Amino acid sequence: MADETPAQEAPAGIKMSVLAQYIRDMSFENILVQKGGAGDVTPDVSVQVNIDAKKRTVENQFEVIIKLMIKSNDKASEAALFLMELEYGGVFQIENVPEDQLHPFLLIECPRMLFPFVRRVVSDVTRDGGFPPLNLETIDFLQLYRAELTRRAEAEAKNATVS
Repeated sequence: MADETPAQEAPAGIKMSVLAQYIRDMSFENILVQKGGAGDVTPDVSVQVNIDAKKRTVENQFEVIIKLMIKSNDKASEAALFLMELEYGGVFQIENVPEDQLHPFLLIECPRMLFPFVRRVVSDVTRDGGFPPLNLETIDFLQLYRAELTRRAEAEAKNATVS
């Protein structure tokens, strides 16, 4: 006997559009040249990544910012070679994402869309700044998201035991 209950409507597919991309803030300091240094150096590069997302006033629009702090020191002398700070943003139109999944979507999927452009900016700026182009390794935004959730949970647990 056939099931006569009407089929539930399938949820509409997720829609994401990148409406704009831009450099919100950027600085690059070639410390090596400023201090009169030159010659053979072996760079040791560290990269810190932060991500910020916020709702815009227009319905279903969000702004996501990837913030990078890149420091390069000489491995032998530990002298600073360069410092780069970059805030790269994107404006996204996002529809049909369940409310409980919106936060991870904004902090994982949106940065994934922006990352190739961030990588290009970093490569061009380091090259134009007098160094070999720095090609950033792929960033695992899912891992970053999970690490931040763990960090927050540990901070809350610590605060709960202190109170």
